[in-house]
Amino acid sequence: MTNILKVNSIHTFIGQSHILEGITLAVTEGSITALLGRNGAGKTTTLKSIIGLRPPREGQVLFHDTDIRGRRPYDIAALGIGYVPENRAIFRALTVAENLKIAERKKNDLARHADLIFGLFPDLKKFTALPAGQLSGGQQQMLAIARALVPDNRLLLIDEPSEGLAPILIEQLMESIRQLSAHTTVLLVEQNFRMASQLADQYYLIDDGKSIQHGAMQDLVSDRATIQRYLGAAQA
Repeated sequence: MTNILKVNSIHTFIGQSHILEGITLAVTEGSITALLGRNGAGKTTTLKSIIGLRPPREGQVLFHDTDIRGRRPYDIAALGIGYVPENRAIFRALTVAENLKIAERKKNDLARHADLIFGLFPDLKKFTALPAGQLSGGQQQMLAIARALVPDNRLLLIDEPSEGLAPILIEQLMESIRQLSAHTTVLLVEQNFRMASQLADQYYLIDDGKSIQHGAMQDLVSDRATIQRYLGAAQA
């Protein structure tokens, strides 16, 4: 199996604060890989380091074996990496169609991927003319992910997609992410361990900005001691 992404011992700072202290991970092409840890462990900063919003001072970020550390976020995205932030960052005053259209990198990106996008997220097809701010929370999350599918992205970085969603919407979102993984590789940050455990093939566990362990998700599910220690008793 080929690794589409390799992060080798990155160190990332925010101001003088040393947030990531040697994070290492690898994402296999065609997989869903979960990045797990408590709140404040450094999961979001890891995604931002990969996409260039928080450039690491040390280490490597290899995409298809090319080191992209230090490149501008726009240039990294243009290589085929999509980023879905935890706050969704949709344009609330624009329509659903306009939100999707402005995600194009090349002419007719949306037209070429429309069947995939609306097949995964049929609700969006019904509301293309509606301002995005009038969508439900679940529909806004679907729009945020759909926007990352407009260009030719080989890897999606998805941050906390279930945050603030009702259980029934989480189930719908899980099914959509499961289906889209047939078309693109996913690195998923998700606080909802049940969701992550049902979606991901592999996991990486981080704590206090450091890599702790990794392996097959099915092995972590049966390791209640590790779940309690690093993810909280409520997740066990």
